[in-house]
Order: sequence, then C-alpha cells, then structure tokens
Amino acid sequence: MTSTHAFWLAGRQATGEDTFDVTSPWDGRLVGKVSAPTDAQVEEAVAAAHAVRDEFAATPAHVRAAALDHVSKRLAERTEEIARLISAENGKPMKWARGEVGRAVSVFRFAAEEARRFNGGEAQRLDTDLGGQGRLALTRRFPKGVVLGIAPFNFPLNLCAHKVAPAIAAGAPIILKPAPATPLSGLIIGDLLAETELPAGSWSILPVANDKMPALVQDERLPVISFTGSEKVGYAIMDSVPRKHCTLELGGNGAAVVLADWASDEDLDRAANRIATFSNYQGGQSCISVQRVIADASVYDRLLPRIVAAVEAQVTGDPSDDSTDVGPLVSEEAARRVEKWVQEAVDAGARLLTGGKRDGASYAPTVLAEVPADVTISCEEVFGPVLTVQKVDGEAEAFAAVNDSKYGLQAGVFTHDLQTAFRAHRALEVGGVVIGDVPSYRADQMPYGGVKQSGVGREGVRFAMEDYTYERVMVLAGITL
Repeated sequence: MTSTHAFWLAGRQATGEDTFDVTSPWDGRLVGKVSAPTDAQVEEAVAAAHAVRDEFAATPAHVRAAALDHVSKRLAERTEEIARLISAENGKPMKWARGEVGRAVSVFRFAAEEARRFNGGEAQRLDTDLGGQGRLALTRRFPKGVVLGIAPFNFPLNLCAHKVAPAIAAGAPIILKPAPATPLSGLIIGDLLAETELPAGSWSILPVANDKMPALVQDERLPVISFTGSEKVGYAIMDSVPRKHCTLELGGNGAAVVLADWASDEDLDRAANRIATFSNYQGGQSCISVQRVIADASVYDRLLPRIVAAVEAQVTGDPSDDSTDVGPLVSEEAARRVEKWVQEAVDAGARLLTGGKRDGASYAPTVLAEVPADVTISCEEVFGPVLTVQKVDGEAEAFAAVNDSKYGLQAGVFTHDLQTAFRAHRALEVGGVVIGDVPSYRADQMPYGGVKQSGVGREGVRFAMEDYTYERVMVLAGITL
C-alpha cells in the first residue's frame, strides 16, 4: 500500500483533507499519493511567512548559509534515491536525473556562498558637490517580502532549488508551489530544510492545485512572484498583478546556428552529436533544447545526414534503464500535441527525415526539413523531441533567422571566429549566446533568462537574490572623510 506524502507548512509536516495521485508517464504506475493543503492551511502558511519576514531578513548570514550548505550536502548524499524519484514521477532518463540532482547540489552550495557575501553594503562619498560635504551614503539590499515560487515539471528538483535557495540566501521567506505532475521532488527539499534551524514560517512547500492558484497569486502579502512555465500562464499572472514584482522564465524555441567556418568533418560530427543530444534530452522538454537548426548553405548538405544519424542513434525507452537517452513526455496529452504539430508541418510540405511516431506518452526523436515558416512548429515552442533544419546563405541571414521569432531565450552559434562571436553577441535578440555549442548550456550561477516573450528578469543564484531584494540608502551626516 502506498503511503501519502505530507506537505510542508511553515516548516512542519501537514496533511490536508484530499489527496491526489502522482503516476509515471512511462508505464502509468502509481509513484505516490500526495496530500493537498486546504484553503485554511494555505492561509496559515501565508500568514506565517508574512509574520516572520522581518525576523528572517535579520537572521545572521551564517545561519542561512549553514542551512543551505546542509541541504546541498544531504542532496549529494541521497543522489541515487532522489534521481530515481525524479525519473519515476517525470519520466526523465536516469542519466539526466542524476545530473539534475548534481545541479541542485550546486545551486544550494552557490546560495550558501552568496549568503555569506551578499548585502555587504556599498559606501559612496557625497562630498563631490559642496552640498554633500561631510556626508556618506551607505547602500544595502533588503528583501522585498515573501516570495511565491511557482515551479514547472520538467526539472522538478532543480527549478524548485532555483526558487528556494536564492530566497533563503537573501533572507526572504518563500512559499513554493511545485508542479502538480511532479511534486515529490520538491517535497524532498522540505525534508532537508526541516533538518535545519531556519525560523518557522520562513518556508513552506505547498502542492496547491492549479485552479486554486489565482487567489494565492493575488494575495498582497506575497509581493514577489517567481514563475517558470508557459508563456500563456506567465503573462496571465503578470497581467493579473501589475503592481507586484514578477520574474518570469518562459518558453523558447532555441536555435543552433552552424556557420561556414565550422566545416571540417570533426566540426560537423561534433555539431550533429550535440544537436541530437540536446534536442532530445529531457524528451525535448527544456526551454533551451535545440528546436531549430540554422545551417549555412556551404555546410548544410554535409551536416543534415549527420544530424539524422545522430538523432537515430539516441536510445529511447525505459527511463529507469541507465542506457536510455530519451524517455517519455510528461503525459500522453503532451505527446499527442507534438504528434499533431508534426503532422501539420508534414501536411504543409515539410520533409520528415526520421521519427514522427508516437507510442502512448513517448514520441520518437524527430527531424524535419523544409518546414514552412507559418506552421505551428516553426512559430511556437514544441517542448518535445523534435527539431527543424533550415538552410541559409551567410551569417547575416542566419542571425536574422534566429531573431525571426517571438521568443528570445538562448541561442548557440558554432563558429571558430572570435569576431563572429562578438557580432553574434551583439546581433542576437536573446538572453544568452553560447559560442561553439548548442543553446542548451546553463551554468546555475550565471544570469539566465530571456527577452521578448521568453520572460522578464533573471535567475542564477546571485541574480535571483538581486531580483528578490531592493536597494535602501542610508545617508550619514557629519562624517569626516
């Protein structure tokens, strides 16, 4: 008999009146039952977070840092167990699930380091003008208030870590809402935080149903919202609370550009293998997975068969098998949507080079060429194991093709030329440009986020901490400088 997983309310375990099932997208088996908080319990968590905000902001840095270090250490100790949980509830292959745990270990470690050095204060002398003689300004950062963190299903542990760790490091209470499909990984963070000495109320992990979120989003005691998910939901949240501070990490349709100087057999093999791997990792369910390949005409004919071969070499199947590269999508509904978009493109004239088959929640790694510009898969985020390949003539046309999108998260540019790299950095309308690799690289300590309809604000531990805080100036008069 499967036990029911409790949630975390103001630092303690609690159960509600109702439960919901978490099932494996691979075989439909029951992974766990999760207790859902009642409206009264959600209110209790919000009230506790609001009440403790001043105390938590004043908590010594070493206390917050020690708690974050503890979580990092315990995640590392439990890597295999947690990776298997991620794989079970998400369908992520074990090789990627282990990597996700490793990244979360780093996120909490980075946050512990930042907690020790953040908010040290900056002094500015004001006697540069006569009216400021004898005056000194001291600037420090203080939390804006309680953070409501809303995490998605595709990285159910690490993207919860990216909400929780920076908030604790900055001294901001946080209420975390994990995705309904994958709450168990987020609840693990609560297990580890409960072993620390953080103030009661400074954190809660509440698996609230999506249809109950509008009231929580609207609550004035939660002035900061950090959301990772779909463009539609993210902007609906922002539009509903125009006076709140919102960080939105939304969708993308990442482009990998292969330019004319990336032309040796070794170069093209590397590009093809990286593209194949990162169009299909996580089942393509990553905001920065490779969705579009934009290849210079001089290398296109040699690159395309390499990409197809590399994609066909991806091992699909049971995510619990260490040899599996590509597992199922999060649900059969998601796979059916991908199937529909691919068929629409083929009906409109696209060439299907490999893949294009669905089996339940699994969708075969797929490559399309000659895709019309106006079909859905060219314009939207597919969030599945599908890539399109496009031929262009020269650097300018390639960069224009990248920018011909409503999204702007990250782009990869395969080139050896340093000047081209700097031109790409200037020209591409994205939040991050990766030179010599695919757009799917993210270091968890670097600023991460997009432009256009890929969102607003930046994550990456220190950058999220800045997002959760504001500058407050103190002027000291009568100072001899």
